[in-house]
Amino acid sequence: MAVDVKVYSTNSCPYCVRAKQLLERKGIAYTEINLSNEDPEVRMTLMQKTKHRTVPQIFINDEFIGGFDQLYALEREGRLDSYL
Repeated sequence: MAVDVKVYSTNSCPYCVRAKQLLERKGIAYTEINLSNEDPEVRMTLMQKTKHRTVPQIFINDEFIGGFDQLYALEREGRLDSYL
């Protein structure tokens, strides 16, 4: 089964860069949705869905994982691979 990973980001977000680098190091394909290039309504809808105002916002198979800190914690604890 293919894993669907989405990373919502902005142009000026160092944590977005780190999250994408972590995924790339692990060989995980992802779709990036750059909110800097999207209609502001997309960002508002995302914030209402997740109750988070910051980026990155990371989803694996439509499950909200959180941001870079949560993604890194999953990796550090050895639990990220179970999502994939």
